[in-house]
Amino acid sequence: MNGKRETVVDVQGTVEDGFEPVRDAFVANFTGRGERGAAVAVYRHGRKVVDLWGGTKDGDASDGAAPWEAGTAQVIRSATKGIAALVPLLLHQRGQLDLDAPVGTYWPEFKAAGKERVLVRHLLSHRAGLPVLDTPLTPAQAIDGVSGPAAVAAQAPAWEPGTDHGYHAQTYSWLLGELVLRITGRTLGSWIAEEISGPLGLDLWIGLPEAAQCRVGRLADLAPPAAPAASGLRVRPKRSVADAYADPASLTSRAFGAISPAPDENAAAYRAAELPASAGVATARSLARCYAALIGAVDGHPRLFAPATLTLARTEESAGLDRTLLVNTRFGLGFMLHGPASPLLAPGSFGHPGRGGALACADPESGLAFGYVTNGMQRNVTADPRAQALLRAVSHVVGRTSAGDL
Repeated sequence: MNGKRETVVDVQGTVEDGFEPVRDAFVANFTGRGERGAAVAVYRHGRKVVDLWGGTKDGDASDGAAPWEAGTAQVIRSATKGIAALVPLLLHQRGQLDLDAPVGTYWPEFKAAGKERVLVRHLLSHRAGLPVLDTPLTPAQAIDGVSGPAAVAAQAPAWEPGTDHGYHAQTYSWLLGELVLRITGRTLGSWIAEEISGPLGLDLWIGLPEAAQCRVGRLADLAPPAAPAASGLRVRPKRSVADAYADPASLTSRAFGAISPAPDENAAAYRAAELPASAGVATARSLARCYAALIGAVDGHPRLFAPATLTLARTEESAGLDRTLLVNTRFGLGFMLHGPASPLLAPGSFGHPGRGGALACADPESGLAFGYVTNGMQRNVTADPRAQALLRAVSHVVGRTSAGDL
């Protein structure tokens, strides 16, 4: 006896033959990486091949607490950004939005403070120069639907728009939300509900309805794992990055602090808010199904992205040192792209992580779509050791097995 308490987790769900390594990696997240409650799902060529869940519903729960169930959903933080990006891309596909038009074409008030030449594609690729607000919003202002759009419309850019990129951690909510409202007359969350989640049968919301509040687990902080459980990732930021987060005057700190004080992400009002940058709620199954629908047919539903739109989603728009995150990032239009800071399924993959854990992505070449949600928030922004372990397991399965065998 070594005195250590063995971690035991009751993992539920199914995996198709050949995908057992994904289940093994999921269990290992609980036994070796501190996972508390989570779910993972994988689709391949429009068919669900992995659907697993385990642990407790609430990240701050003690032993004997309510278990994570098949329908448990979770706040997915910035993985919401990828879902939100579907709307302007599909509006462009339908001829309702010109990605190369100035934002002010659709939103005249946005032209203030030198932003006349900010293009729609700049908003999606984090090149608008608007990651910070001179005066942060309170949590109440952030969700009122008026203060956020007014603040970004009045804000002067931090750099010449279009010349560089820096992650718009919070302001992405009001930039995309107001643009969609001006074009469609609908909020972005309503558009997702009516055009995506409803038709595809998804438990995925930007603006959680009251009836679904009881299904959502509570987020809680989780210490990062030590090597080798960290999956080869840097789990503690470089000194320069850590210093930037600690410095209230830095662009990094101000971008993440555009809402101050930080909102309570477990509050019903926050979950119900339409914040396309950070407050989406979903099951892993629905994230994977949504991304599967972007790249192919799912259960008789035609693919959402036409070939040209899929190309737009994963064509590099921004790359190199990110002014906000202070690491090298790659973005297409609204999606993070595969790279060292945010490894996805393969070089042609696109998707979006959520700070602290969540991840959703797709790889058109292999036909894979992946969704992972968790209630244990680790200190990371672009890559989480638990999600990376699961991605590696999926890639291993597909790498050693032909499509015909699956």
